[in-house]
Amino acid sequence: MVTKPRQPVAVALGFSRPDADEVDDLSIIYPSSDGEPMAESEQQYIPMTETVAEMRHWFRDRPDVYVIGDMLVYYRMNRTDIRVAPDIFVVFGVTSRHPRDSWLVWREGKAPDFVMEIASPGTWRRDVYDKRILYALLGVREYWRFDPTGLCFTPVLVGEALDPVTGQYGPLPVIMDASGVLRGHSPLLGLEFRVEEGLRLRVYDPATGERLRTLTESEDLLQSETEARQAAEAAVTEAEAIASEAETARQAAEAAVTEAEAIASEAETARQAAEAAASEAEAARQAAEARAQALQEEIRRLREPQA
Repeated sequence: MVTKPRQPVAVALGFSRPDADEVDDLSIIYPSSDGEPMAESEQQYIPMTETVAEMRHWFRDRPDVYVIGDMLVYYRMNRTDIRVAPDIFVVFGVTSRHPRDSWLVWREGKAPDFVMEIASPGTWRRDVYDKRILYALLGVREYWRFDPTGLCFTPVLVGEALDPVTGQYGPLPVIMDASGVLRGHSPLLGLEFRVEEGLRLRVYDPATGERLRTLTESEDLLQSETEARQAAEAAVTEAEAIASEAETARQAAEAAVTEAEAIASEAETARQAAEAAASEAEAARQAAEARAQALQEEIRRLREPQA
């Protein structure tokens, strides 16, 4: 653990309390850029920009929370040369989230509450030593460091919380889970940082286990969910149409069966009537034959000579 810095170290960092009679000179222009690139490499740029975007979206409904990355923080009144540019920082209790060119501690009323530095070969030593001392002096409550290269320090994710009594940083637990994922919980943010395969820094909501998404990712997910819902609704509509057609076909089939049964009934009635008519015709034929035979018998009898 680094001990509380002595005054010469603080002075070397440009940290000193303004005189009581010092007045904020509003004519001074504080540059929004220090002329340095945002990141030394893509390895540093991607986790910085992704994490800022994810946390900005996560705190979108909190007007008192300000999240930004690579912004100059001026912490000495009327001095444009004394500044620091955290890769990511979060401030709680702001009165406005209006766009800013830089963060002036004495005008905003406070320094950042949370800082994360994304290490690179050219910056990591300053992150680990000088900035660590400075952030403690400024009262940054949580200080995290992430090494996307795996070459600067071990473990590649380090979290520290400021002790308000001693003014020194103490470690926050960072563990390796059974799947080989490095995890660190930020009590201040209420979020969990995970270093996944390929040294990919991700931010999760520990309450749900869901990964934070950027606004673009959330919009894409919403679009996908909307398209899936619309496809499901279309499938339901199509299924209902098919079911309606099937019901219509069933009813038509039932009507055809009823009609066929009616025709069959009529045919049966006609058959029975035909059989009855045939029976009557046969009876009439037999009666006619009987009468003809009787008549022939009578004629024969009359032709016979009388005795």
